[in-house]
Amino acid sequence: MYVQAAEAASWPGTILILGVLGLATFLIVATMATVHEFRKTRMVADQEEAMRQLVRRYEQLAENSLDAQQRVAADLAELRSRTNAIEQILRTVE
Repeated sequence: MYVQAAEAASWPGTILILGVLGLATFLIVATMATVHEFRKTRMVADQEEAMRQLVRRYEQLAENSLDAQQRVAADLAELRSRTNAIEQILRTVE
């Protein structure tokens, strides 16, 4: 029976089946490659967005740091002037 089934298959039918299998294989591989590239592109975009957020946070922290430094410098200048005033008062009391 198996021999008859093999004999019944003709060359055009065999070529057609091999062509369909080849086309299906090609489509599966192309789909997998496309999905892989899409995932890779999305991952790169996510990394870039994370980097942008990190840069924004860094800029905000740098700005806050600069504000804090300016406030501390102003407070220090005020303390120096008060210290000088107190020293002047102490010198006049002596």
